[in-house]
Amino acid sequence: MTQDELPTVDPAPEPSPLDPNADPTPPRRPRPSGPVRYKGEELDAARGPGLGCFRFQLVVLGVLVVLTPLSVVWNWPSTVSAVLLFAIIGLLLVSGQTIIFLLRLVAADRRSRRRPLASATRTVGELEDHAAAAGDADRAESAETDRSDA
Repeated sequence: MTQDELPTVDPAPEPSPLDPNADPTPPRRPRPSGPVRYKGEELDAARGPGLGCFRFQLVVLGVLVVLTPLSVVWNWPSTVSAVLLFAIIGLLLVSGQTIIFLLRLVAADRRSRRRPLASATRTVGELEDHAAAAGDADRAESAETDRSDA
């Protein structure tokens, strides 16, 4: 084969230089300010586990955490110790999911305008409303002073 018979390959195009000052992270979507959604619906406290269920899970978890090492010390069969250990792991998973659900309920409740019965402070929603009303009042006052100056 001669030089003339070899296929020619086009050189790769030069990559465009990147701006070193550009922000490499993609823009984030704004957070929704409405009610907390869970599986497409508003989060409803009556549909999930409650605080009593969570406390019961913690009591059972505490008993299993104490009983599992004691089962080894007391020479119980290895199968019983293994079952207790797997029960601890399963209960940790379930109680972890329960606490996440309860924390989402607390967050949803704090965003609402409903004040807890024993609370002396305003809720986050009330603070936002107050800040928005103060901002509106400041804008109205500055507009009034602009009119009187003209």
